[in-house]
Amino acid sequence: MLSIGVITRGKYGRRLLDTITHRTEFTVSSADIPPTLPDFIDDPAPFVDNLDLDPGVLSSDLLITYSLNPDITPEIVKRAASAGAKAIIIPGGWASAGDPKQMKEISAQYGTRILVEDICCGIGGDTDSTNPTDSTNSTNPTNPVINEFASVLGRPRLEVQLGDGEISDVKVLCGAPCGSTWWMAKHLKGVPVSEAPAWAGLLVQQYPCRAVRGMTGGIHHSAELHKRAMEAAIKKYYGDND
Repeated sequence: MLSIGVITRGKYGRRLLDTITHRTEFTVSSADIPPTLPDFIDDPAPFVDNLDLDPGVLSSDLLITYSLNPDITPEIVKRAASAGAKAIIIPGGWASAGDPKQMKEISAQYGTRILVEDICCGIGGDTDSTNPTDSTNSTNPTNPVINEFASVLGRPRLEVQLGDGEISDVKVLCGAPCGSTWWMAKHLKGVPVSEAPAWAGLLVQQYPCRAVRGMTGGIHHSAELHKRAMEAAIKKYYGDND
């Protein structure tokens, strides 16, 4: 059974804890850091010492850190890798993760898979060439910890039932760590099949996800992933019921 450690920072990471607890069989533990941090942390090591992070959280099979600070995140990652974490996911993109070169060095030194993601509902998708710590596909067999996590939480995969031209049921095979996929699935019942993919994307954008909201990327990327997942599920339904 996969053990997951989550480092939360204020509201960030709370929904992930809830999703893991209620939607998976993974074991989870957590440690919290203050929501407000100094603008610049010149010496991260003593600062992280003072956070008194639970060693059991750091040594989980998979650590997901919402530290969201480029000064302390590398220090936390290094401590988790040295404590035996087999994989580490850093949400929030490189602006929150720190120096890519330093992350690559930590990954090489400890053999720990480090995955930096702008949005976590993209985990398990195609190769991310912007991630210098590992250019392999997130579902590559050489990364069993990421594979196991992404089999349940990550890029959405759906199964649908149709009736009278409408969505009669939606089963979430794999959903966004924030929980938006399950919320979307609940509200898609009764929607005309022809409109369901567009509604899937719209509903995800209405969910109070904390992904960046702007002209491109962030929540819009999440909406597109859910739209595609619904399209694929409808196509599979018709293929299985020809």
